[in-house]
Amino acid sequence: MATLKDADDIRWQAVIAKDKDADGQFFFSVRTTGVYCRPSCPARPARRENVAFHRSCDAAEAAGFRACKRCRPREASQSERDAEMVARACDLIQKSEEPPRLAALAAAFGLSAFHFHRVFKASTGLTPKAYADAHRSDRIRKSLPSSKTITGAIYDAGFNSNGRFYAKSAQELGMTPRRYRAGGDRTQIRFAIGECSLGSILVAATEKGVCSILMGSDPDALVRQLQDRFSKAELIGGDAAFEKLVAKVIGFVEQPRLGLDLPLDVQGTAFQQRVWRALRKIAVGKTASYGDIAARIGQPNAIRAVAQACAANTLAVAIPCHRVIRTDGNLSGYRWGVQRKRALLERESRHD
Repeated sequence: MATLKDADDIRWQAVIAKDKDADGQFFFSVRTTGVYCRPSCPARPARRENVAFHRSCDAAEAAGFRACKRCRPREASQSERDAEMVARACDLIQKSEEPPRLAALAAAFGLSAFHFHRVFKASTGLTPKAYADAHRSDRIRKSLPSSKTITGAIYDAGFNSNGRFYAKSAQELGMTPRRYRAGGDRTQIRFAIGECSLGSILVAATEKGVCSILMGSDPDALVRQLQDRFSKAELIGGDAAFEKLVAKVIGFVEQPRLGLDLPLDVQGTAFQQRVWRALRKIAVGKTASYGDIAARIGQPNAIRAVAQACAANTLAVAIPCHRVIRTDGNLSGYRWGVQRKRALLERESRHD
């Protein structure tokens, strides 16, 4: 069980690293200067023996310290302000009939195009243009199956020409629009099943990358889940080379600190992809609450939507939704069972 000293050692390492992810989790004061700061304060670190830690600004001030004028701990951090701005920019992109130009987006927030582009990509993992393309892909995925014509669906999604969409259709949909409209008919998906200490694992991939990692107790049930999701695709059993990919996933489950770097075919809405990118930034051995993730993507009130995005994840361990817990530290639901979630977190917390 972690001691207070252990916890303070972890906090001190966050201060040394100027860890922005630790902002809001605690504050530290410096006895020799009489000020308190957020962990990411850019000032030169004080000597360890002069530093104390506090749960809140109020606690630090009650102990006789005043707020640092450099990192301004009572105000929203720069990362929080950036996240809020990016969330507003995403909303603006989603409500626009056509993708806004970079210069217009940047001007809307009083920034240069270069700075806005850098902040947006750092927060979402996508450039503004790529985010707009992802949103249009969401729209066309939803409209293609029910639209009277493919052309109508393309224009309704915000593409101003057939040619521009068809040039990227394989990248955007993973197949031609006609095949997608037919439910992925004849699309080839390779898959294989392996066994590990947590049960069976199914790994499936399109030409673009891994599209499903499923866990369970019944291998046949996993195959049925894959069939239900890709009802008209051609499922092909993996060869020896593909089974090496499954072995890599199993190796990560057994020893998480080995890391897992796979080409992924991530299929989800623009919002889901923002959540999943935030999840992939949670380091092995660390956890975050649903509220933390909502704040990191700049939508602190979207906690329920974040939970739904976690539940919609079909790439177990590659997109580590098991690292998301409740605010009180207790484990919440997990698509592949709370016991597996607990086992994964316990393994990741080990330092051996």
